[in-house]
Amino acid sequence: MTQSEETKQQLVDCIRMLERADIIDYNGHASIRTDDGHLYINIGSCQRSSLTTADICKIDMEGHVIEGNGKPPLEFHLHAGIYRARPDVKAVVHAHPKWSTFLTMVGQAYLPVYAQGSLIYPVPLLDSPNSINNKVMADRLAATLGDRPAAMMKSHGAVTVGKTMLEAFVLANYMEENAYRQYMAMQIGKPYVYNETELAMCREKLWSESLFQRAWDHFKAKLG
Repeated sequence: MTQSEETKQQLVDCIRMLERADIIDYNGHASIRTDDGHLYINIGSCQRSSLTTADICKIDMEGHVIEGNGKPPLEFHLHAGIYRARPDVKAVVHAHPKWSTFLTMVGQAYLPVYAQGSLIYPVPLLDSPNSINNKVMADRLAATLGDRPAAMMKSHGAVTVGKTMLEAFVLANYMEENAYRQYMAMQIGKPYVYNETELAMCREKLWSESLFQRAWDHFKAKLG
C-alpha cells in the first residue's frame, strides 16, 4: 500500500469509527493535511457508514479537486481556514455530536467533569450557528479556536484538531463523552468540576500517544 493509500485508509477508518460512535452521522467530515500543502477529505455526497478510499478526494486550499471522483463538502473552508492559521495542525475533525451541541444550545459552558475530557478544556465557542462554508466564516472559526485543540459552534457542532489524525479523532471522542457525562450529571444535580491541580495532573498523565493509540484501537476493533 502506498503512503497515499495509507493516508486515505486512515481517514476512512476515522470517519467510520466516528459514525459508529454516533459522533458523525450523514454529515460531518475529517481531513489530513499533506506535505505538499494540500489535503485529503471525504467527498460531500459519501455515505459515512460505508466509506471507502474511493470516497476520499485530494484538494487544494481553495477546494479545487486534484485527485478523486467527487466534490469536497461545502465546509471544506472550515479545514482550509484552520490549516492556514495553524501550521502545527495536520488533521481536523468536524462533526455534529449531540451531547456537546446540546450544551451550546442552552448557553451551558463545557466543564471538565471527566478526566480525558479535561484535556481539551477550556473549549472556546463560536457564537454562530452558521455553516463554515466560506472564507470569512472559516477565518472566524480559526480565530475562535486560536491555539486550542477543540472548539464548539453554537447549535451547530464541534471541531477538534491534532498533529495526527489519531489525535484529532480521540479528542473528538473525549469531548463528546465529557459532554454526555456533564449533561447527565446535571439532570441529578451540580456536577463536580476538576480543579486546576487535577487538570494539570490529567494533562501530564493522559496526553499520551500510547493512550491515544489505545483509544483508536478500541474503536477500530468495533469495525470488524
